[in-house]
Amino acid sequence: MKTFPSSELIINADGSIFHLHIKPEQLADKIILCGDPDRVATIAAHFDSKECDVQSREFHTVTGSYRGKRISVVSTGIGCDNCDIVINELDALKNIDFETRIEKSRKTSLEIVRIGTCGGLQPETPVGTFICTEKSIGFDGLLNFYAGRNDVCDLDFEKSFTDHMGWSPLLAAPYVIDNSRELLDRIYQPELGMVKGVTIACGGFYGPQGRELRIPLADPLQNEKVMSFIHEGHKITNFEMESSAIAGLSALLGHHALTVCMVIANRVAKEVNTGYKNSIDDLIQIVLEKI
Repeated sequence: MKTFPSSELIINADGSIFHLHIKPEQLADKIILCGDPDRVATIAAHFDSKECDVQSREFHTVTGSYRGKRISVVSTGIGCDNCDIVINELDALKNIDFETRIEKSRKTSLEIVRIGTCGGLQPETPVGTFICTEKSIGFDGLLNFYAGRNDVCDLDFEKSFTDHMGWSPLLAAPYVIDNSRELLDRIYQPELGMVKGVTIACGGFYGPQGRELRIPLADPLQNEKVMSFIHEGHKITNFEMESSAIAGLSALLGHHALTVCMVIANRVAKEVNTGYKNSIDDLIQIVLEKI
C-alpha cells in the first residue's frame, strides 16, 4: 500500500482535508455534487436530519439523512479543475488512513451524482429538459494527466469525434468517458421526460462553448460541427463544465458517477431561462429518491 507524504496529501491541523475542510467521518458513501455553493442548502433542505455543515471557499458540504439514507451534498464550484480537487479529496477521505497516511487495503466505492444545469444542443432538448449523461466528452484535457486514461476511455468515439471536428493540435486532446451504467439505469426515468445524452464538458463558458463576445472564435463553425456529429447513433446533447472530470476520475478510482442536468438554455432555439432555480427542485427530488 502507498504512503502519502504531507506535501501530497495535505491534512489541516483539525484533521480535515485541505480544500474541502471535512473529516473522514463526516463524509457519506452517497454523494450529490452541485456547482453552486448555495444549491447545497437547497438540496439539504430535503434532509430529515443534518450531521455537519462545513464551508471553505466554494466548497460547501452538508451531510445528513434522507429517508434512511446517509447522503453528503458537496459543491464543486465551476469547472473541471475544481472537480479534480473535489473527486481526489473525496476519494482520499474514504480510501486513505489519515492517521498513518497509508492507502487502505479495503476500498470504498462511492456513488456520486452531479446535479447541474446545461445548454441544450439539439431541437429535442428544449429548455427544461432533464438530461442523464451516458458519455462525457472532456474538452478540458484533465484526464490526460493521469495513468490509465486509455483504459477507461472510449477511444473509437474519440477518434470519430476529433476527425469530424478537424481538431486543432493547439487544443487539449478530448477524452470520452462513460458515466456509471448502474446509476444511469437507476435514475433515468423517461416517463418524467428525461433523455439520455452525450455531454461535452468545456473548459470555459464563452469561447469553449462557441459564445462570441468581443473576441472572435478560433473556429466559428465549432458548434455547427458539434451539433451535426453522430457516432454509432449517439448525438451530442448538451454543454456544461464538469461532467468529464467527475466521470473520468471516478472511473480511475473505482467509483460510480453520473451527471444529470436541467437544460436552462437551448443553443439551437437561442432561448434561456434565468429563473430556473425553482424548477430544478423536481430534479433534486428525483435524485434524492434514487441515489
